[in-house]
Amino acid sequence: MTFGVLRFPGSCDEVDALLACRRFADAELIWHGDRDLGGVDAVVVPGGFSYGDYLRAGAIARFSPAMEAVADFAHAGGPVLGICNGFQVLCEAGLLPGALLPNESLRFVCRQVDVEVVNADTPFTRTSRPGDVLSIPVKHTTGRYYAPGVTLEELEANGQVLLRYAAGQNPNGSLRNIAGVCNQGRNVMGLMPHPEHAVDPLTGSADGGVLFASLAAHVEALVATA
Repeated sequence: MTFGVLRFPGSCDEVDALLACRRFADAELIWHGDRDLGGVDAVVVPGGFSYGDYLRAGAIARFSPAMEAVADFAHAGGPVLGICNGFQVLCEAGLLPGALLPNESLRFVCRQVDVEVVNADTPFTRTSRPGDVLSIPVKHTTGRYYAPGVTLEELEANGQVLLRYAAGQNPNGSLRNIAGVCNQGRNVMGLMPHPEHAVDPLTGSADGGVLFASLAAHVEALVATA
């Protein structure tokens, strides 16, 4: 299988995401101006400051030619993972519910946090178990997850909350300690923590590899049953 990692002007984590993906499968970069995803099997929208975060985080990137292709890919059932700024982009594009607001502290936060796997029955979490705790770093200023109460209830009822900050670990004030969600089809996921920075014990944790390993296993299983 092959991961495709988007690169926008202002991206700063696309290379780390690319290298993280390559621990589990082939991977290649996709320029923001490309309308062709090149036949990749899964897409990663990485962290950074796409288009300088002008207007608001992710607001301009969602109109890029590559994101038009990603939207078509997602609507056809293709798996898409958005990390930090990528999560913001996917929300702006309407591919995920809710929005990311400025941290309650109104300050940039950068630290290791524990997140709990809530739903392991998705392409992004299938190699984990509910209740597993993953140690993954965060680094953001606009990471407070928000959605109206009705939407939050729907997310909980539908199993769309995939990751939750462990008790006392919420770095930004996200409602219900939500760290990562997926769409109704469970093929699009966004999270604020950076799993690409937690794929090697030398960095303090390899727990982020769960997401990339899960996506690789998901695609391989689809190919095997095709």
